[in-house]
Amino acid sequence: MRPAPVLVLVAALAFAASPLFVRDFAGFDTSQFPVRIPEPPVQPAGYAFAIWGAIYLWLIIMAGFGLWRRAAAPGWARTRWPLIVSFGVGAIWLPVAVASPVWATVLIWAMLLAALAALLRTPDRDRWLLRAPVGLYAGWLTAASCVSLGVVLPGYGIGPFGAEGWAIAALSLALAIALAILRARPTLMYGVALVWALLAVLVANGANLVGLFALGAALVIGAVTLWRMRRARGA
Repeated sequence: MRPAPVLVLVAALAFAASPLFVRDFAGFDTSQFPVRIPEPPVQPAGYAFAIWGAIYLWLIIMAGFGLWRRAAAPGWARTRWPLIVSFGVGAIWLPVAVASPVWATVLIWAMLLAALAALLRTPDRDRWLLRAPVGLYAGWLTAASCVSLGVVLPGYGIGPFGAEGWAIAALSLALAIALAILRARPTLMYGVALVWALLAVLVANGANLVGLFALGAALVIGAVTLWRMRRARGA
């Protein structure tokens, strides 16, 4: 049996099991930072993190199907090692986040880069069993990685921006990454995950500058996702 499909499933299961060992994680603790910001404006509303349930389940289904029915498929093979790296790092992310927001930020960016590499390599075959779950995962990680920067940088008093300025910068970075990925590999669930995250930032902020920027970014990503999907179907 080929090792990579087995490793993807094992890593996905370990990743999904990680919250069992670090319970009730609700973001970085403000006491971990020199500059305490009780409610970082870039942080989405708490309900948004429920998306992890869908992500974990779909990734496990994907990995199981890949092992059972697509173990030797070349298109799937190209995605496996990036996914193994991303899931493997994800399996240790929560304990690291409790101990060090800086290292957690480094690791979540490693998870994101590996997930994006996998997404860009997904074949057209089995879109709802490979590209869609990887897209949902990579889309949420795009938002989460940028949010992590938007929390950590002002928490350490870095740069000329305050918390609101870093929030706008972080959301702008997420928007730029999203538009580049949607151009390279149009993926409905990638856009859905980002819109979900951005609307949760709006809910957390209301109609202030950060909230309105998040709403605008969500509308742009939603529109571009639908446009790129329509063009991809017509190609």
